[in-house]
Amino acid sequence: MSDQKKVLLAFSGGLDTTYCSLYLKELGYQVYTVTVNTGGFTKEELDKLEERSRSLGSESHSNVDVTEEFYQKAIKYLIAGNVLKNNTYPLSVSAERVFQATAIAKEAIRLGVDAIAHGSTGAGNDQVRFDMIFNILCPEKEIITPIRDKRLSREEEIQYLIDHGVSGNWEKSLYSVNQGLWGTSVGGKETLTSDQFLAEAAFPSQLKKTGEEVVEISFEGGEPVGLNGKSLTPVQCIEQLNTIASAYALGRDVHVGDTIIGIKGRVGFEAAAPVILIKAHHTLEKHVLTKNQLLMKDQLSLTYGNLLHEGHYLDPVMRDIESFYDSTQKYVTGTVKVHLAPYRFYVVGITSEHDLMQSSFGKYGEMNNSWSGEDVKGFSKIFGNQNMIYHKVHQTDE
Repeated sequence: MSDQKKVLLAFSGGLDTTYCSLYLKELGYQVYTVTVNTGGFTKEELDKLEERSRSLGSESHSNVDVTEEFYQKAIKYLIAGNVLKNNTYPLSVSAERVFQATAIAKEAIRLGVDAIAHGSTGAGNDQVRFDMIFNILCPEKEIITPIRDKRLSREEEIQYLIDHGVSGNWEKSLYSVNQGLWGTSVGGKETLTSDQFLAEAAFPSQLKKTGEEVVEISFEGGEPVGLNGKSLTPVQCIEQLNTIASAYALGRDVHVGDTIIGIKGRVGFEAAAPVILIKAHHTLEKHVLTKNQLLMKDQLSLTYGNLLHEGHYLDPVMRDIESFYDSTQKYVTGTVKVHLAPYRFYVVGITSEHDLMQSSFGKYGEMNNSWSGEDVKGFSKIFGNQNMIYHKVHQTDE
């Protein structure tokens, strides 16, 4: 029986993980690889990754699909919470990292490896997200990060691969793209500045439609379950809405935020389905939830989004917030009409049997049916009573 140590490498097939695969073998490890799909890979792409891993000498390669789990345990609540970090970013990539890391940790335990390796650098958020999840779920496993630990430049990695006879087109592309079910991140020279927006060509989905159309999104218990009258699973709804809306070049923006390691960062993204679904869901909620439900949800949205963005998905407080979200979604059922056009969209309106905007109780700005003018006079006096007392007491200070 071999006493060679085993390592599981999170494998994307790019420059960094290709380098790691060879370097780990050179260190004497038996290398196993895994690719975790959160909705960004086709079957053909996954097959090619397995083939590449094998060609680099891995003992085995696993493709693990967690797309449905990603929806059920994260996206569902990002929609329920109307989560847009810094009022902009739907956590397109940061949310999926937790589920990729969790799947890798489970695979490491299943294979009985001694260590887990990933290709993160020392300058981003992913290194913290991955390391933290591994330390929580399998703290006995060593974590190996060659690119971070050796502070390698891209040129050094390329030369290493050339020296080891590994062919490939390693020329740095103008933009780095990371695609998943909940959106696509786009990084490039512009996102390294504070004053430039990404070029049109940087976005993977280019404008294909010049007309306009209205789509109808059906929600049941806060979840998207239909499109234009056709019943779908939530994942199918997201995928099909994204296909329709991305043809109008929707959901593009640049997120500016504070990284986990304490520096400011910018990242571009396109997330047509996520931004439309969040806007549509939020509009439906404004019709069917009470004022205080909406107020509490807004406050928790900031907390939930920040914790998930920074990799704290396993903190039990997340389950507490999700339980609250589940409770609030009981009556978030109805249909939302959304108008799509090139580079812009807006919500037309909603229909729901739970709509609290009922003319039988009153019409805003026009007439009331449930109270009298005298009722409002008395209410207004009581409503401002404490402030009246304050100003009377302190009138000499004014």
